[in-house]
Amino acid sequence: MPEILSFILNGKPVRLTVDGERPLLWVLRTDLGLTGTKFGCGEGYCGACTVLVNGEAVRSCQVAAREVAQKTVLTIEGLAAAGKLSLLQEAFVKHEAMQCGFCTSGMIMESQALLAKNPRPTRAEIIKGLDDHFCRCGTHPRVVAAVEDAASGLKGEVTK
Repeated sequence: MPEILSFILNGKPVRLTVDGERPLLWVLRTDLGLTGTKFGCGEGYCGACTVLVNGEAVRSCQVAAREVAQKTVLTIEGLAAAGKLSLLQEAFVKHEAMQCGFCTSGMIMESQALLAKNPRPTRAEIIKGLDDHFCRCGTHPRVVAAVEDAASGLKGEVTK
């Protein structure tokens, strides 16, 4: 049944009428045209659809649209500011941490949440934090290096 939902999306207020049970993933992709969030397994296992809701990484395929009412949602499109990639996005590019790119936005968003909570994660903490994200291309070592590099930049150190 259609309901009016209001929330903050990538720093801007959004108000739309949607079926409140519809997965957030499809509201983002279809209704709002934000296709950076990907559909992978549809079961919440692969991580391709990860976005942040009030700073927490969630699988948008498993979140009903009504669950984000009056909350803040951040997608991969919201990380760049004024046409400039975020430090984390730049690190992913620098380390070539994407091949097909399908899992990349979910891994970046999960890493964003990790770094917000722990700006100095160990390699083991990064690996554990991204453990539930699947990548068929096998770029996990480069993803971990990118997150380490971004964390290094967050600490004010010169990156490699």
